Parts: sequence; structure tokens; C-alpha cells
Amino acid sequence: MQTVDSMPGAPAPLYSQTECDERGNFHYEGDLQRSGEGLAAIVARVERHLRASFPETRFALSTRTYSGGRKIIAELLDAPEDLTGRDAQNSFIVKVKDQIERFGFTRSNIYQDSHNCAFFCEVRIGQPYWVALAARRGLGSTVDTLVSLAAFKKRIKPGDQLKLISAPGSHRAIGTVRSVQAVRSKDIILEGPSYLTLPRAAQFACDGKLVRIAIGSEDRPDAHLLYQWLPAKAA
Repeated sequence: MQTVDSMPGAPAPLYSQTECDERGNFHYEGDLQRSGEGLAAIVARVERHLRASFPETRFALSTRTYSGGRKIIAELLDAPEDLTGRDAQNSFIVKVKDQIERFGFTRSNIYQDSHNCAFFCEVRIGQPYWVALAARRGLGSTVDTLVSLAAFKKRIKPGDQLKLISAPGSHRAIGTVRSVQAVRSKDIILEGPSYLTLPRAAQFACDGKLVRIAIGSEDRPDAHLLYQWLPAKAA
């Protein structure tokens, strides 16, 4: 007796719907794969497909290559769904992974420890998602965005000081004032030495006096660091 999935004209099963046979063989063939396609070309097509499949959702795609193969990483930046619960996260990750896996293939055997695939796939819920969720919930920023991250990096100079005035929990550095030693593209070197990693633009707010860096997580979407910016006095 044929099942619905095996009947002629039925849609091909997705990656998560494919099971091993009695001998431990797992064989998945994506309906959107192209033989011999380069990783950059695959990612370009995946990116377009995800935009069409999840029009209200934003992802950042990246790749890694190593001796054992190659990987596509899809980091969630924003989505209308509330993914606070673990079940919601797992369901979302499977849904996205299923769409990415359509561009590849996997042949493996769990008993023989063999695995061959077009690429590995990882879906992450990134920190920017939790920041966006906090904003939608009204866990508002305490700082107006008057100075962009790009402008801040140009204006802050060695000799300026940053005073940490708020941080999650009982942060031991609250009240500490540190001088800026150097400003780099991705971080600021402070005396100590210590490093302040600069976030994505969406996680940054500055009104010219206060600097807010969102570091939200699943447990605390509105977690952030709040600094007072003390420019060096002109000589």
C-alpha cells in the first residue's frame, strides 16, 4: 500500500522527514541542488530562497570551509515569532534547516560511521534577534540614537574615558572608569588592558553622552551595558 508521500506527484520529503532505513542508511536528495555547484553560488541561491520563504525574517549567512567539508551558517537577526521557549526555537531551526538542505544532499550510515554531503548546515538564533524581541516587547532603550555606531567610532579618541554605569546582575566593574587606549574596527582597547567589543549597529545606541550596547540573550532579552562617555578635555 502506498503512503501519501510515496504516491506519484507527491512533494519530495524534507530533510527532517527523511528517516534511516533498517540498515542505518540515510539518503536525502535536495530538490534544489545542482551538481558540482560552488559554495558561493549555493549561498546566493539560499539567500534568495530564504527571503522568499520567510519574507518577514532577516538572516545573516556565512560559510566555513575546513578539511572535512564546508558549512553554511544561517544566523537569525529578526523574526516576528517569539522564540523564547525551547520548543519554539527547535521548531524554527528545523523549519529553516529544511529549506537550506533542499540545496544539497546527504548520504550516511549510522552503523558504518560514514557521512557524505554537499555541505553541513547550521541555523543559529543570533543575539540581534533577542535585541529586536526586547524592542518589540517595549523593553525600551534608555538612550536615544543620536550618534550612529560609525560616527561614534570616528569621534571617540584615545584619552577619552568610558564609565560603566549599568550592566546585567552585580557586575564587578560597575562604576569603573577606564581610559581609551585605541579604537579599532571591531573593538576599543581600554586601559587595564581590557577590550570593549563593538556590536552590530542595531545593538548600539548613543546620545553623545551615554552609550548603550545591547547584549540580549534568551533569558534576558533586554540585557545591556550602559556607559558614560567622558571625552578628554582639549588642551
